[in-house]
Amino acid sequence: MLSFTLISCLIFALANCQRTPTIQYISQEQIKDIGQTVDLDCSVIYSQEYPVMWIKVEPKGNVVPISSSSNLNIKDNRLSLRHDPTSTTYTLQIKDIQETDAGIYRCAIYISIGNPVSADVHLLVRRPPVISDNSTRSVVVSVDQAVRLECYAEGFPHPRISWRRENNEMLPTGGSIYRGNVLKIAKVQKEDRGTYYCVAENGVGKGARRNIAVEVEFQPVITVPRPRLGQALQYDMDLECHVEAYPPPAIVWIKDNVQLSNNQHYSISIFATADEFTDTTLRVITIEKRQYGKYVCKATNKLGSAQAEVELFESIIPVCPPACGQAQYGEAAQVTTSMALLLISSALFLFLH
Repeated sequence: MLSFTLISCLIFALANCQRTPTIQYISQEQIKDIGQTVDLDCSVIYSQEYPVMWIKVEPKGNVVPISSSSNLNIKDNRLSLRHDPTSTTYTLQIKDIQETDAGIYRCAIYISIGNPVSADVHLLVRRPPVISDNSTRSVVVSVDQAVRLECYAEGFPHPRISWRRENNEMLPTGGSIYRGNVLKIAKVQKEDRGTYYCVAENGVGKGARRNIAVEVEFQPVITVPRPRLGQALQYDMDLECHVEAYPPPAIVWIKDNVQLSNNQHYSISIFATADEFTDTTLRVITIEKRQYGKYVCKATNKLGSAQAEVELFESIIPVCPPACGQAQYGEAAQVTTSMALLLISSALFLFLH
């Protein structure tokens, strides 16, 4: 008959044989910034005879063994492994965390090949926003067309998208800020053209911004600062037109249905002050009688044309500028000034008598 001691030993051995290695504790989900340090803890029991491994699970399902028991399998100065025999805890430490370190880390006890006991911990790395390539960069549309501006960004936490205009101008949707990935303009107007800002923010870093140019095509609009101008014979005079259009228009000056060109009688200047704004000046040189009358400033682009009139009439006294400062007109100016004084004196004489 078996002794009590022997029976007790057999029971103890049998109990030991039936104990399955178990993961008692594993770190909860970890959220860290780039450059920080993280400790991943895994406490096990009944695993003395089995290897305990840390494994990284790649996004496509591939596994990368990092450590086995107390040994590291990867040569990386940022990684270290601590084993506390008292608590049977294996601690994987990652220093100077990089974006690529994010993922699933698995603590596994391999009882036999293909039969592990495992638990996972997620390491999430906060990343500043990066605006995606599939976001809008620029658009060119015609007046009254619909516009769709899109902006997407990657990062962790997931970035929030907002829209603004240059100088905080009013958005076509109303207000100075619009939140959402897509900004829609139902019927764009020429006043809606300009620079729009897509801003991505998630509380990490300063955020990201993309400038989106919105070009609106529209037919020319002409304004004339001085519709009627007087000038004396034999003096020069500048006729001006301001043109607003996109695409930039072709501009001509016309008198008596004849298109004018640069010659001894006329000088035409065209200055583009911006993509949509053009100033044009027609200088009438040494004015003769036949050059008085109405001049037409005409601008044309693919969306249409516009025209405006400037009338040049004869005056007795030269108008400055451009008459002032011209040396060849010095004597004539003196004569004209004397004539003006004579006329004023005559008027005073008649008034007093």
